[in-house]
Amino acid sequence: MSAAIVFDLDGTLVDSLADLAGAVNRMLGDVGHAPLPQTIIGRFVGNGLPKLVERTVRHCEIDMNRHGELTKLTLDHYNKTSSDQTVPYPGVMEALAELRGQGHRLGVCTNKPEKPARHVLKALKLAHHFDVVFGGDTLSVRKPNPKHLNETFDALGCSGPRLFVGDSEVDAETAKRAEVPFLLFTEGYRKSPVAEIPHTISYDDSAKLPALVGQYLAGTD
Repeated sequence: MSAAIVFDLDGTLVDSLADLAGAVNRMLGDVGHAPLPQTIIGRFVGNGLPKLVERTVRHCEIDMNRHGELTKLTLDHYNKTSSDQTVPYPGVMEALAELRGQGHRLGVCTNKPEKPARHVLKALKLAHHFDVVFGGDTLSVRKPNPKHLNETFDALGCSGPRLFVGDSEVDAETAKRAEVPFLLFTEGYRKSPVAEIPHTISYDDSAKLPALVGQYLAGTD
């Protein structure tokens, strides 16, 4: 049975925290603020770049009236270095190839802006696995609004079962609101214990994903 499988990007397919933190800290340097530790910036990731900048601005007690300006500045920095230190999680390349080989149609639904999302996928040689990529600025809404995810699925044009794969509380809420099964990658950017995040299946190694998908689909026959 073939399925439509949509993935989150950051924290699910790729570890991009170092490049995100670098862009944020270059923005902070531009406005005369000391850099933040990557561990702190990691707590701000999860709802797209504007929210990342908003949380950073609040943490650093910078005037929130500058949010739009600083978001653009951060995005400019990020676009220049978005794949410098970003890497796929172990097993991702093999899992995507196996899922494609099984006949599944794959897409990406991320709150990262579409242009850098596509750049990261291309730079890391992952782009050819995906038929559709929806970024946080592709529509007028983004996750956890279910329209973001549902329109990604619709664009895949697959009549089979729908599965969403992500790593965070935002992804779990999106799946719940879209009423689709959620596969939780536990080694990404989640902030809550696994038991507190609603999910259908959890996994800690991407190499396990094709088998888990197969088992789930077999159970729905």
